[in-house]
Amino acid sequence: MSRLLVDADAIRALAEILTDTGLTEIEIAEKDNRIRVVRAASPVAHAVPAPAPVAAAPVAQPVAPAAPVADLSKHPGAVTSPMVGVAYLAPDPSSPPFVTEGQQVAAGQTLLLIEAMKTFNQIKAPRAGTLSKVLIESGEPVEFGEALVIIE
Repeated sequence: MSRLLVDADAIRALAEILTDTGLTEIEIAEKDNRIRVVRAASPVAHAVPAPAPVAAAPVAQPVAPAAPVADLSKHPGAVTSPMVGVAYLAPDPSSPPFVTEGQQVAAGQTLLLIEAMKTFNQIKAPRAGTLSKVLIESGEPVEFGEALVIIE
């Protein structure tokens, strides 16, 4: 009968990475061993305000419906994250960003970096165009498929 060995220190380290980065899931694999740590999303508490006393019935004004929030990952010019990690807009904190909004970019030009498992991965422009919008902040955790920038 085989015996399962659990590396508690590795699990603690992965859990700490989840906490530090705000990610909800992380997995590592080495040879025949695989460790996956998933953190449940914290429940959101909704405060219900107490009803205000009504003095007189005001005439109700028509309210325009709120515009739906567009899923920017579906935008035709969206460059999405190919992985989970931490995004950086510059090669280091003292350097200028790789690109800025309004800048012309060439196909294959580095737009940003995503750090995953201590490895920095270059995210390159899939095509030439104008960088119309940067949707993330430097040092922000990103998820797979999340829209990072828009190229028009």
